[in-house]
Amino acid sequence: MNGMDEGSLRTAAEMLSRARRVAVLTGAGISAESGVPTFRGAGGFWRGRSAMDLATPGAFSRDPEAVWEFYRFRIAALAGIEPNDGHRALAELECRCDQFWLITQNVDGLHRAAGSENVTELHGSLERVRCRICSYRCASSDLPPEAVPQCPACGDMLRPAVVWFGENLPDFALVAADEAMRECQVMLVVGTSGLVEPAASFARMAGSRGAGIIEVNLESTPISHVADVSLLGPAGVVLPSLVELTG
Repeated sequence: MNGMDEGSLRTAAEMLSRARRVAVLTGAGISAESGVPTFRGAGGFWRGRSAMDLATPGAFSRDPEAVWEFYRFRIAALAGIEPNDGHRALAELECRCDQFWLITQNVDGLHRAAGSENVTELHGSLERVRCRICSYRCASSDLPPEAVPQCPACGDMLRPAVVWFGENLPDFALVAADEAMRECQVMLVVGTSGLVEPAASFARMAGSRGAGIIEVNLESTPISHVADVSLLGPAGVVLPSLVELTG
């Protein structure tokens, strides 16, 4: 059932109204509506270099100054960005559920800023920095000014507390995602391409355990064929309408 027609929207709202345990997976699409830069696809370049090539442990070992320059740009770009109506609608939905899991592929912190509480950040957060070696962590706002900041505890290099290409997702994030997929009655998939594993498989896995799947995206994705309802449109428009209809 495709498109944000009234029937599809009401079907999705009825699914959510009946569910007391809801899981949500979000991707870059929901934050792009707030103006967060994305670095995927043909346009994913920063100062002539592939942003995806900079987001690797190897790049950090070879040229930590260039990687930090890129990430300081990303951190600074978030300074004036606010959650949009889609983020806020998900925070409101959480208040209506007995159990709620928000699993996000985004690293911008906008879900927490919107008021969501049970948030699992699969890929970490640009709001935090950690030591490459020891357990030291601090907020990005407390980042030392050096081009390559050093850990005050052990002297090694600090790095963004995000998951780079080639790195494993944190165990706690995978545990939370597995719980969500096992326990949810409805899974809402918002603004994700459906191409990046393991998150790309979450909807299929939840569906195989009996959960209803609702997709919200600007266009069809590989998730669309497993979704019970696919709502095409901006998350900042679709989600508030959907949550309002749930009563």
